[in-house]
Amino acid sequence: MTESTKTHVILLSCGSFNPITKGHIHMFEKAREYLHKTGRFIVIGGIISPVHDSYGKAGLVSSRHRLTMCQLAVQSSDWIRVDPWECYQDTWQTTCSVLEHHRDLMKRVTGCILSNVNTPSTTPVIGQPQNQTTPIYQNNNNMNHTPTAIKLWGKISESLGKICCARPHIERFTFVDENANLGTAMRYEEIELRILLLCGSDLLESFCIPGLWKDSDMEVIVGDFGIVVVPRDGADTERIINHSSVLRKFKDNIIVVKDAISHPMAIVSSTKSRWELRYLENGFQGIF
Repeated sequence: MTESTKTHVILLSCGSFNPITKGHIHMFEKAREYLHKTGRFIVIGGIISPVHDSYGKAGLVSSRHRLTMCQLAVQSSDWIRVDPWECYQDTWQTTCSVLEHHRDLMKRVTGCILSNVNTPSTTPVIGQPQNQTTPIYQNNNNMNHTPTAIKLWGKISESLGKICCARPHIERFTFVDENANLGTAMRYEEIELRILLLCGSDLLESFCIPGLWKDSDMEVIVGDFGIVVVPRDGADTERIINHSSVLRKFKDNIIVVKDAISHPMAIVSSTKSRWELRYLENGFQGIF
């Protein structure tokens, strides 16, 4: 497959990130590596979306600090960014709402409707707005040249940056003004772009807990968007999927990252990181 015929993907990870760990970043890297190896996808960007303070989780640190920690964790990455939209809302947002927000935002930025997993691949997602200006990625030497993933993500990020506003108490962070008029300033080659939810097998398993998720939300998350799962601690993802009628129904929309080499994905766990920090604190208190 050529670059233009592959599905371009933005990986979105929701969670408390309380705190963010190296394992979270490793999860992004492993997912991108695996998707690229399939030959069907090009990952052009990753988004970390920390949960709102009103989520109600015990011990949840203020979003101001969690956002700062996340930003520090990705400061050396050229493709993962932290998005504070979820934290800046009036109340907690469902994962479904966060996915829909980013889908609608990207639609407005690019001027086209983003593809869902069930949308025919012939449907252009980042296409050509109606203005007839010269395409941004047009190559004078080769009219069939397609944009690289890095250029595409960079251009989208640049356009988002033009409509971003800084919140006073977190000067390093920006959020997108969803009321901004983006117009049709950009023009792209026709490619297919999807937003996929990135998660660990623990979140996948939570879909099987009765009453925890609305069936309608699960239908949208798995059926319309699709998910990429990076298993932790040797979890049996096949068993988890078969345990849920919704997951079984949309099994083809679930991509499980497989790796011949065993990686300690337990380090993704923020809970274990907090335990270790408390252990160290108690240890130091015993010394002094």
